Amino acid sequence: METLFAVCVPGLEFLIGRELEGLGLSPSAPGPGSQAGEVEFQGSLQDLYRANLHLRCADRVLVRLGQFYASAFPELRRKAGRLPWEKYLGPGRPVAFRVDCRTSRLYHEGAVAERLAGAIADRLGTPPAVVKVQESADTDLPQLIFARLENNLCAIGVDSSGAPMHRRGYRLVSAKAPLRETLACAIVMASEWDAASPLLDPFCGSGTIAIEAALLARKIPPGLSRPFAFMRWPGFNSGSWEALLADARKGIAPTTSKIMASDRDAGAILAAESNAARAGVAESVEFSRKAVSAIEPPPVPGWVVTNPPYGVRLSKSNDLRNLYAQLGKILAAKCAGWRVTMLCNTMQLIRSTGLRFEPGVSTMNGGLRVRLWTCPHVSGRSRRHPAAKMTPPAPPSFSRADSRSNVQ
Repeated sequence: METLFAVCVPGLEFLIGRELEGLGLSPSAPGPGSQAGEVEFQGSLQDLYRANLHLRCADRVLVRLGQFYASAFPELRRKAGRLPWEKYLGPGRPVAFRVDCRTSRLYHEGAVAERLAGAIADRLGTPPAVVKVQESADTDLPQLIFARLENNLCAIGVDSSGAPMHRRGYRLVSAKAPLRETLACAIVMASEWDAASPLLDPFCGSGTIAIEAALLARKIPPGLSRPFAFMRWPGFNSGSWEALLADARKGIAPTTSKIMASDRDAGAILAAESNAARAGVAESVEFSRKAVSAIEPPPVPGWVVTNPPYGVRLSKSNDLRNLYAQLGKILAAKCAGWRVTMLCNTMQLIRSTGLRFEPGVSTMNGGLRVRLWTCPHVSGRSRRHPAAKMTPPAPPSFSRADSRSNVQ
């Protein structure tokens, strides 16, 4: 069994924990050494394959290569050279390092990376080609190695995912201020949407929330159509991987959910339809070009799950308070009895809706601190209400304090 880590945006750990449990894996309870944005679990090589294939909210999955104390560079190289690099690096495989040093005697991140490259050469007999990661690339990526030194404890992890897992392979066209696929799915999952009920996104942009909802409802794994870094490991078991893919395809469910998405931007709708077709859910989502005021929800109550404009996310200085006030009135008039979940960065905009929202998990989106807000039941009329408290309810399991995401 290996020590594995699912890495995510801080704040989404509890969703990763639920996903792992759904895969029959047991996430470790957060301890003193736990890092925000990580969920640790134990698993086999096949479990690592399954995590990459099925996890919807994780950015990548790492395997811990080893950890040890080092307070001098010769010690770092010597101890790192004892690790089984050959399990993950084939001949000629280029590598890239991401190093984070904190409160340690070895504080120069570039020098640490240089010693780790030397350790690989000591172990494998030939020095690796050290390159920089091209963040925009999806293929021909180097093997990414993470190292963290904190209080002189060096933890080294090997990335098994390659391109970040939000790159599902379907979104080639984006609208303004696109939402990452992992965060879009996290919003849907955190809303506790019942797939038997309608779902509406009136600010759909390039359709990511609606597409992720359709993938979730139909049990289509997010990693079904993309490559992963572990496929280039010397010990990669292609037969085991193909068997997992075959089982996943057998489990795909037919379209039964009613998912509606709209936007006033014609270009956004064209992008959304194109993305949905590539994701294989074109028939699962009803896209339409219309303003929020023109939405036509079905009579059966359902969920509004959306990511409306907010803060400095868009360059235009529109009167967002008026937009939110209009949204609240429209929802009160047309979506009485519905549940609303939305992402927003300020309580003032949420108050402008006149609906009673409850604060939920806090996370990051495009460099902005945002929070998930939920109105459990839309009444038949909007009204002004007292300011919602910014302090969220007690965090679920695996939720950690906010900080920069780190890796093992």
